[in-house]
Amino acid sequence: MDRIKAMQTFVRIVEANSFTRAAESLDLPRAALTATLQKLEAYLGRRLLQRTTRSLSLTTDGADYYAKCVEILAAIDAAEADLRGGPAAVPRGRLRVDLPGAVGRNVVLPRLHAFRAAFPEVELVVSLGDRLADLTRDGIDCALRVGALQDSALVARALGSMRFVTCAAPALLARHGMPRTPDDVRGMPAVVQFSGRTGRPFAWDFLVDGKLERIDVDGPVAVNDADAYVCCGVQGIGLIQAAAYQVRPHLASGALVEVLADYPSTPMPVSLVYPQGRMLVPKLRAFAQWLEEVFEAEPALRRQAAPA
Repeated sequence: MDRIKAMQTFVRIVEANSFTRAAESLDLPRAALTATLQKLEAYLGRRLLQRTTRSLSLTTDGADYYAKCVEILAAIDAAEADLRGGPAAVPRGRLRVDLPGAVGRNVVLPRLHAFRAAFPEVELVVSLGDRLADLTRDGIDCALRVGALQDSALVARALGSMRFVTCAAPALLARHGMPRTPDDVRGMPAVVQFSGRTGRPFAWDFLVDGKLERIDVDGPVAVNDADAYVCCGVQGIGLIQAAAYQVRPHLASGALVEVLADYPSTPMPVSLVYPQGRMLVPKLRAFAQWLEEVFEAEPALRRQAAPA
């Protein structure tokens, strides 16, 4: 048994989540993939995949082995590219990327033509959503994450820092007055944004006399999408505390007015996460470097300088 070929076959089955799709992409008979996986499982003495007529799922051993296979195969690709040089080092192939909905729609996708022009041999498969995708299970090469990272098994590359602005439509301020301190927010209607993963509403935070103060807001409308959240704010439904890059055009047009500018909110880190070893792959390295340039060019998202 060619173990490298068996690893490649196993990884392709996992990422395609289908023997049939994997066989088509490898231009091999489905029976050949089945036989290779059976031989691999027999050699390892472990079941790697749970197979039913409707679905595939990794076993615990399979998930661990998959991560190691990806790292090994990436190292082989990198070693060959370094030695062979030339076209072998050109970023190419399919790259699966998971992006938060608002950041993807407003920051990454509008600039994607630049990446395609620079790396025409990379085929991007982009998914948008605010759930925390399982990169191994879903066959995703990298994901953009906003906020504190939870999955310690992934490698994180810092890209930027998301700033937030508290603001309201002029009509709302005409009805309820201008808040002067964070305490004033408690008595005003706000648009509530809640997590699509947990269902919990997000608290607002303000820096007051050097200390962080969190406030639970309330209002007539609650949404779980960042773009919908800003849309409600523009309509005057309530105060919002939104990402600065999202509300900038509305602040410029006068559709929204910044409030409580003397009480800034805490920025949130933005990171690109990926499994161990993936950054050795030219296509992911190219995408990560391009994303860094995208975030650096956006003042509301670029990394903050470390304090002296």
